[in-house]
Amino acid sequence: MKGLPIDDTDRRIMQLLRENARMTIAQIGREVSMSQPSVKERIAKLEDKGILGGYAAVLGMSELHRGTTAFVLLNTERCKELADFCLAASEVTDLHRIGGDFNYLITVRTSSIEELTAFQERLVVFGPSKLHVSLKKMLENRVLF
Repeated sequence: MKGLPIDDTDRRIMQLLRENARMTIAQIGREVSMSQPSVKERIAKLEDKGILGGYAAVLGMSELHRGTTAFVLLNTERCKELADFCLAASEVTDLHRIGGDFNYLITVRTSSIEELTAFQERLVVFGPSKLHVSLKKMLENRVLF
């Protein structure tokens, strides 16, 4: 992609790390045909530029009894209170300020529809909302580079 401060080798390194963030420098070096010090230097530069910004574990949400995913569109003027509510609610994984008919998009992970319903009932005090339940995850965390 034009304008990005990365080349094809950087892209390959990032792809490898996305697939397995625990991959060793030696393994990455073999995959991209580079020495370990060169790979380490490239990763450090990507981190310094803010392109690589941390390494995370992928959680099995179903195994953690959080297999029901829903998206809540909410319109409220109580923005600070909503943000505080979402920070305290263990069901909330993401909160976005959006434009359009609604001003917030909340991603919720629960163990059941009943738990999701209870969560939505707690949201009523903030204003009108629409709930969309995910039936199947089709694509997630796609990187466009």
